[in-house]
Amino acid sequence: MSEIKVLWVDDEIELLKPHIIFLEKKNYSVTKALSGMEALEEIKKQNFDIVFLDENMPGLTGIETLAEIKEYQANLPVVMITKSEEEYIMEEAIGSKIADYLIKPVNPSQILLSLKKNLDHSRLVSQKTTSSYQQEFRKIAMDLSMINSYEEWVEMYQKLVYWELELENIDDSGMFEILESQKNEANIQFCKFIEKNYPDWFNGNEDAPTMSHTLFKKKVLPVIETQKTLFVVIDNLRYDQWKAFEQFLNSSFKKSSEALYYSILPTATQYARNSIFSGLMPSEMEKKHPNYWLNDTDEGGKNMFEKEFLEAQLKRLGKDLNWSYHKITSLKQGKRLSANFKSHKNEDFIALVYNFVDMLSHSKTEMEVIKELASTDKSYRSLTQSWFKNSPLLDIIQQASRLGFKLIITTDHGTINVKNPTKVIGDKNISSNLRYKTGRSLSYEEKDVLVSKNPKNILLPAINMSSSFIFAKGDMFFAYPNRYNHFVSYFKNTYQHGGISMEEVLIPFIVLDPKT
Repeated sequence: MSEIKVLWVDDEIELLKPHIIFLEKKNYSVTKALSGMEALEEIKKQNFDIVFLDENMPGLTGIETLAEIKEYQANLPVVMITKSEEEYIMEEAIGSKIADYLIKPVNPSQILLSLKKNLDHSRLVSQKTTSSYQQEFRKIAMDLSMINSYEEWVEMYQKLVYWELELENIDDSGMFEILESQKNEANIQFCKFIEKNYPDWFNGNEDAPTMSHTLFKKKVLPVIETQKTLFVVIDNLRYDQWKAFEQFLNSSFKKSSEALYYSILPTATQYARNSIFSGLMPSEMEKKHPNYWLNDTDEGGKNMFEKEFLEAQLKRLGKDLNWSYHKITSLKQGKRLSANFKSHKNEDFIALVYNFVDMLSHSKTEMEVIKELASTDKSYRSLTQSWFKNSPLLDIIQQASRLGFKLIITTDHGTINVKNPTKVIGDKNISSNLRYKTGRSLSYEEKDVLVSKNPKNILLPAINMSSSFIFAKGDMFFAYPNRYNHFVSYFKNTYQHGGISMEEVLIPFIVLDPKT
């Protein structure tokens, strides 16, 4: 490690000789300055890693010197040292973005701690995080071989996301690669679990998890019945993306509960989101609402009747509520709802579908700029975080808090970065999604897919008598043999949904209480 250069500014610097000798024995290089002016001259002559600055000096005071330092070199950490415990001095120093604040008399250990906190923080956190994950790694590996319930899979995925977020900023890329391989192994086991258990969840099994078609009745309705509620469905939102922007809600809401529920298959908008609003599985929608349901091969928009589906579900549940439904697919629509949100203040229930994340993931395959900005899960989270912080949705949510609304944030399905192609062949009416296919005469690699030869067993509509569904596992995506290489290079490392992975199936459901 290169020598760390410290500038210590104090008009009684000779009294601090024992402290300086202590630091020099620890291999810190210390430059002394007797005044604010002398300190500024030193800073202009050489680069320092950190400054210790006395607050009470003749001539330029510590606060004035601090302002000059920040104007010249804004990112240089400055530790203020003072005899005074006056609150206004602390506030001024903190407002000027000091790195730390110490009260005299200081001892060498305090100085060393401040140095480590400000200069070695990233390295120490990185070492501690790496060490903690290494200890957890074996436990996760053992747990993966023993998981046998949908609750345990929720816990496992939450644990893996926790470590992904912890490790994303450390310098040890090798450790992150180990986590990635552990996530891949978890997805292999998760696909086996879904293949074995998914059909049983529709046979009147009371032990089935909360899923898309039961979400409203089991989770949303109990909240609405206690307090007026804003119900936000952010299309295509993964659990890790929720964790990335959760912090922006802390000033206006307090989290009441955080859970994950299971998306139905296919993990695609026309199936999962219609299922949320209707409270029905796709084959039931097709039967009960033939005017609203469209199959993959039918012409027209597949999510045009969410409001009507919700209206029918509320009627079926015997709920007479004052409510409204809104779908936002553009910045202009978002701003319009934000400007008019107060007009909904007396409603019991506001359902809001926000499509940004879905548009982002799809545009990633179309726009080179988005491909560059969201090439990894880390950058995809960062892009979502930046969007949310600056979106009309955040303003709408903050208004809801001030108006006394509870808040539910959820989604219809997640998404996964696809990396491995698998060949598929079908007739001309095969569906176009890259993560699931439905149609006749499907030919595929059996090890790469979950097959449903009788879709009615999992309450999916069959386009014709011999139609089946196949779902890509893990990070696979379907590619046609003709123009195979072009297809693979175009779609590899893009975000897709419709198949089976923890990222797509295990999705967030958050309830928050207004602080206002």
